[in-house]
Amino acid sequence: MKTEEIRNLPEDEIRISIDKASEKLFKMKFQAKGTASDSPGAMRALKKDIARMLTILRERSLSK
Repeated sequence: MKTEEIRNLPEDEIRISIDKASEKLFKMKFQAKGTASDSPGAMRALKKDIARMLTILRERSLSK
């Protein structure tokens, strides 16, 4: 997800997206432990997406 897309979302949707991405990352970690990971770059990208969303939420809370 790109930064501009995240900035256009309301806070509630960002929080929901963070929850969904965190669950997906959790599942990916377990799959990687059990079998060979098909796409290790996907985990990295998902972590970066979560970090972007958290950063934007933090920016919004500081600007209020």
